[in-house]
Amino acid sequence: KPTQMLKHLVAIGSSKEGDIVLDFFAGSGSLAHSVFEVEVEDGLARRVISVQLPEKTKREDFETIADIGKERIRKAGELVRKEHPDHKCDLGFKFFKLDSSNIKAWTPNRADIESSLIDHDEHLVDGRSEEDVLYELLLKRGVDLAAPIEQKDILGKSIYCVGYGVLFVCLDEKVLRDQVDQVAEGITNWHKELAPASDTQVVFRDSAFEDDVAKTNMTAILKQNGIAHVRSL
Repeated sequence: KPTQMLKHLVAIGSSKEGDIVLDFFAGSGSLAHSVFEVEVEDGLARRVISVQLPEKTKREDFETIADIGKERIRKAGELVRKEHPDHKCDLGFKFFKLDSSNIKAWTPNRADIESSLIDHDEHLVDGRSEEDVLYELLLKRGVDLAAPIEQKDILGKSIYCVGYGVLFVCLDEKVLRDQVDQVAEGITNWHKELAPASDTQVVFRDSAFEDDVAKTNMTAILKQNGIAHVRSL
């Protein structure tokens, strides 16, 4: 697929700021590369979504076609930045793999409900990273996957802020009673600093709280400071 032809198609089919270019068969990422170059020419910021199955290759340096596409898009962005240092459009990209949910499905053994309850004390699938769970939360809550995400360390715990305060997430595995006040204070101060126009939601890992008292206190402190929507998973 020659880049010049793709650039012509992009220019015809996406003529407004924020238009989305979708490539269901991304291959080596030619269309994404073309979008970058068109943006330089007309100054319109577009969004491009490239979809590619992880088809195996015979190359040693790239295991799948998707790996080739990732590297092509990365290098295309670097090239545009180098050749056009004054270009202001966003040339970064995020890479996602389709996988099963990070949250365990409730499949009880009806002959032994007690064991089933114990097994589901932790609701998250083993081996998943905080980032895995965070992006599933964004999908489930309809938050744009390209929304800005900031991270702060509060009392040794990673706190994520999504969309300038629309969502705060703490997925640390332990929140003790004597840590609740400081963690809550850190979140509320950050929330006040950002002053989001819409309602804010805070999400914690349910199994992280030392006990129900710690969980109740956290919820109460956040609500007293204007954050009414506190959830756990």
